Amino acid sequence: MIDRRTCVQGMTALGLFQALAVYAQGPSRHFRIGVLGVGTPEATVAVTLAFEQAMRDLGYVDGGSIAYEYRWARGVANRLPALAVELVQIPVDLIVVGTNAAIAAAKAATSTIPIVMVIAADPVRQGFIQSLARPGGNVTGLSADTGQEMQGKMLQLLNETVPGLSTVGVLAQKGVGYDPAGLAAAALQLGLRLQISDQLRGFDEVEAAFATMKLNRIDAYFMIGGAVLFSLRQQIMELALMHRLPGIHYARDWVEAGGLISYGTSLPDLYRRAAVYVAKILKGARPAELAVEQPTRFDLVLSLKTAKALGLAIPQSLLLRADGVIQ
Repeated sequence: MIDRRTCVQGMTALGLFQALAVYAQGPSRHFRIGVLGVGTPEATVAVTLAFEQAMRDLGYVDGGSIAYEYRWARGVANRLPALAVELVQIPVDLIVVGTNAAIAAAKAATSTIPIVMVIAADPVRQGFIQSLARPGGNVTGLSADTGQEMQGKMLQLLNETVPGLSTVGVLAQKGVGYDPAGLAAAALQLGLRLQISDQLRGFDEVEAAFATMKLNRIDAYFMIGGAVLFSLRQQIMELALMHRLPGIHYARDWVEAGGLISYGTSLPDLYRRAAVYVAKILKGARPAELAVEQPTRFDLVLSLKTAKALGLAIPQSLLLRADGVIQ
């Protein structure tokens, strides 16, 4: 006959064994996160590392409580819909998407799996969400676009940088969401004329756009970009220098690749903020009720090296306001 003490000891030992078994197995809930992008893994190393580190800081360790499924279109936007469907069929618990083309593909592929945007441009007008305050549906995250005010600020900075600025070429990847009317209104206020090239799909189109700008005596360019153009930034900046055309960009990465000036938020910071959204949703928050965040910090970065190569003298007033200067 087993006495009470023996029974209790046995139960305690069993409980300890079960607890150790659970610990050895890791967290009881394992999440699979899909990441969908139109660019290449090589061109997005910095943002990928920033995102994964932020997830680790929030307690989600790759190979432990979380696993990532990366899908890259490698510059071919037409591949995004199939890649999005692939993630849905795995299935993943959540999809992180960068720019508008990837957001559209993910949204078309699922209305139930949560989607976290990172660099959305005009997400309300694009139909991704109902409003910034209450997105509705399964999509939320961050919008890197602040509309006409931001575009006006960038044009103003370009106007201060390039003496006698009169005409500006606008370079945008095909399908990238932006507000042409807002950009035109901002240019009108500064007395500038625009030449818009917004059907760029790859380097050949960009090369042709630069040749046309040079032929039409465009004074400078305004880079709206897109993930495909971002992945080609090194080659594009070499092209800009060859044609001796100054330009303004939305991210520091372009200046580090040889561009003249940038004004915008940090892309790695956006991905770190996206990790916060991911963590909230994994803990039970509903995307429909998580307000879309817009950046509050914008950095002005200048390259003195590029300015010298272009024969430009950066005004002292700009240098004093710069958050970063590349020598």
